[in-house]
Amino acid sequence: MSEELQEKIVKLVNGERYRPMKPRSVARELGVHDEKNYPRFKKALGSVIEAGRVGFGKNGNVTANAKAAPTPAAKGPIGVGVGVVAAGKKRQVGQRGDVVVGSYKQNKRGFGFVIPTEPKGHEDLFIPPGKEGGAITGDTVKATITGAELRDGKMKYDGRVTSIVQRTDAKFVGTLTKRDNKWVVLPDGNDFIEAIEVPDAGSRHVKPGTKVAVELTRFPEDGVRAAGVITDVIGVAGEKDVDLRAVMIQHDLPGDFPEECKVQARQALDRFNRTLEQERAKRLDLTDQLICTIDPDDAKDYDDAISLRRLDNGNWQLGVHIADVAFFVEPGSPLDEEAAKRGNSIYFPGFVIPMLPEVLSNGVCSLQEGVPRLCKSAFIELDEDGRPVGTKFANTIIKSAKRLRYVEAQAILDRKEEVPHPDGTRTVAHYEPEVVALLDDMDQLAKLIQKRRHAAGQLVLGLPDVDLVLDEEGKVMGAVPEDESYTHTLIEMFMVEANEAVARLLNSLEVPFLRRGHAEPATESTERLRQFVQMSGYKLGKEIDRKALQALLEDVKGKPDAFAVNLAVLKSLARAEYTPDVVGHYALASEHYGHFTSPIRRYADLTVHRLLDEYFVARERAGREDRSEKGKRRKLTLENVVPFEDLAELGKHLAFTERRADDAEKELRQVKLLELLAGRIGEEFQGVITSVTKFGIFIQLQEYLIDGLIRYEDLMDDYWDVDERGGVVRGKRTGKRIAVGDLARVAVVKVDVPRRELSLAIKQLLGHPGGRVSPPEERHSSNRQKPQKGQSKGRAHRNKPPAKGNRRGRKH
Repeated sequence: MSEELQEKIVKLVNGERYRPMKPRSVARELGVHDEKNYPRFKKALGSVIEAGRVGFGKNGNVTANAKAAPTPAAKGPIGVGVGVVAAGKKRQVGQRGDVVVGSYKQNKRGFGFVIPTEPKGHEDLFIPPGKEGGAITGDTVKATITGAELRDGKMKYDGRVTSIVQRTDAKFVGTLTKRDNKWVVLPDGNDFIEAIEVPDAGSRHVKPGTKVAVELTRFPEDGVRAAGVITDVIGVAGEKDVDLRAVMIQHDLPGDFPEECKVQARQALDRFNRTLEQERAKRLDLTDQLICTIDPDDAKDYDDAISLRRLDNGNWQLGVHIADVAFFVEPGSPLDEEAAKRGNSIYFPGFVIPMLPEVLSNGVCSLQEGVPRLCKSAFIELDEDGRPVGTKFANTIIKSAKRLRYVEAQAILDRKEEVPHPDGTRTVAHYEPEVVALLDDMDQLAKLIQKRRHAAGQLVLGLPDVDLVLDEEGKVMGAVPEDESYTHTLIEMFMVEANEAVARLLNSLEVPFLRRGHAEPATESTERLRQFVQMSGYKLGKEIDRKALQALLEDVKGKPDAFAVNLAVLKSLARAEYTPDVVGHYALASEHYGHFTSPIRRYADLTVHRLLDEYFVARERAGREDRSEKGKRRKLTLENVVPFEDLAELGKHLAFTERRADDAEKELRQVKLLELLAGRIGEEFQGVITSVTKFGIFIQLQEYLIDGLIRYEDLMDDYWDVDERGGVVRGKRTGKRIAVGDLARVAVVKVDVPRRELSLAIKQLLGHPGGRVSPPEERHSSNRQKPQKGQSKGRAHRNKPPAKGNRRGRKH
């Protein structure tokens, strides 16, 4: 039986129609993905890999052996230690002496990490202090694995940098000052910890304390300090837009559009105005239908609109209408190349770096109320249980009848007499009866879809957020909880249905396209989550699947542990990626998923829109309409399809731009909050303990959702036993016990904006007011057991008493 399954695997993987996919997807194709048969499948797959008949590609997908990468790790369901056949030999993952190539990232405490160029090949490689070989953040390096150890249920690799492949060309942003009668720049953040000499500062007539950008001309080596030249004088910290400009330079974010892109955007607008009536004749005209948009208060680009009606058979027809950006952006044009380079729009508090010029993104591509706009529309038929039973697609022209805000739409559903506005005022709610009826129907259908998706295993994390309130100078005046109206979920349900419907179509056409892949979590990640959850007093069964995670998230809802547990679940999950590989989307419980609904701000969506255009051409050429998803499709041949390999490279680039945007957005948000708190030294806030580390405790200020650190030497006069895995510390003398999820009253002690540090002091431990699931002795009884090999025994910290006159009581 095992040999038969091995042959089926080899036959499938070597078939002409096969596209690289994750092991679980291969098992699903063979019908052996259930709990009973999957272990047998893993064993069979391991055998054919060891025999060299199939392999693992660079993204951890199962491939024909000819396509297999020579040294990637076999991860996920197959487990650590399964090798890949290279030249007929089995190669183990993470062996001493293995070479890893990647980007070096330094930490202010002296150590660093090598982030592999092929991220699925290895975990990030830890580089101890003094082993970085002269590398600085951003350098591309070669590193050798010097050791591996099982720590906290996960293999951790240590190494040393052996050579620098390419020096970074990144700029460093910092504050100009004088040391030892020399001009130096003290870099912001944690990425570069040494001062940089800038001999040209004297001739630039720049005052100390000015924020500047530096490009290195000499790298630090053999005790010689780095040197550079000032390329940008940004301004004095605290002045308007200085922080924004500094973050943009530090993260190498795009500025204004090249002139040729602006010209092309204006030409596209002129073309739209000239050919609108011609396009109306070519497209499905929906301008007389009731269609509306629902967006945030401060939205400027509206790229999605909704219609909904009952069909004669009693089913729903959901219309999801997406701005037809492909009409305006020609493939290979300067505008297209610039959009691809940017990858996505970047959203800062009060400022946006758009992927497309604003004449398009905020203008003719935006589905503004009362004006004709070009769209690509998905018409999804759903039955009485919210299950999709058929889908049609078309190029359309619409006219939004109403632009609604989330809070406004919620007020309609709740039948409130007044509607709140961003400026704090309220107006009487009065809407046309047809708009009210449409919202009611949308609410009913969204809840059916939500119920269906929950039953299928969709994960919904409860991670709170806050919106920053800015003054005219761009300074943070405060923060308000993010709007949590159900209308956010309503629109999300419809967007997910549309994204999934388009992905199913393209998958059925057997063309490569950029999927939004989210692999199932690796075994070591779920084991680490299990350990944390158990130490927090909750349970996870033997099989940690989506149902188990759903039950856990429901169990902690509303409890003090909720944030910490939700964050731990998030960390256990893989990062979503853009890839042409058949990966599926684990968190959404979706077999085929792609991004279609935001082409104004995501380049991946634009590539999907272009494939839809090719589909429309092929469909017209074949002379047939869309068929029900239950019916059979006659295979269409799409032309101008981007090759699989090119899509894979594009996916890597978009992953980079997405992560760059995330990092920049988080950093600017952190800077603005730290600047606010710098003026509130000594003030007290309520916080929740979010993590325990060997050097201190992190507490999140609940008002601002920013993390601050309390070091053990500042945490009362006691010896502290630290259990990082369990998220708890205990005082040996006082018996005090502090754990993740506990509440505390804390004071702001120190703020270091350039170093991105917030220091706190505990004024009062508030404990766990929600009550613990089990007594501390039961929850942490495993601490008294003998540690397994490779497991940390915990650390003991002895704190010095506070200095005289400094007996202060002591912030995600």
